[in-house]
Amino acid sequence: QLQLVESGGGLVQPGGSLRLSCVASGFTRRHHVIEWFRQAPGKEREAVSCISTADGSIVYADSVKGRFTISRDSANNTVHLQMNSLRPDDTAVYYCAAVEGSYHLARGCIDSNNWGQGTQVTVSS
Repeated sequence: QLQLVESGGGLVQPGGSLRLSCVASGFTRRHHVIEWFRQAPGKEREAVSCISTADGSIVYADSVKGRFTISRDSANNTVHLQMNSLRPDDTAVYYCAAVEGSYHLARGCIDSNNWGQGTQVTVSS
């Protein structure tokens, strides 16, 4: 079945940067959406960003817009999340998720039942 493996988390000071990676495998359809979600202690899971292979559309949460960048490396079947200007409230476990199918992303990401194990991001001085 689908396999999603996140990496790149760690401890950084406010204003610092991290680059997360998600390696995906096991897709059965030509197109799909790869998404980043995060969950912080005491808070609900939040969609951070997502990208569609069908048309290249991308969505960012308002909380990360202008600071985070999602990108896809088709040769490596990897999606990256470049996180700059990190703030303490970015602290969370970051999960990669996938939805198979052709989608245009405009207003938000898509609920998924396919998740990776997560990678911890801690922003602290």
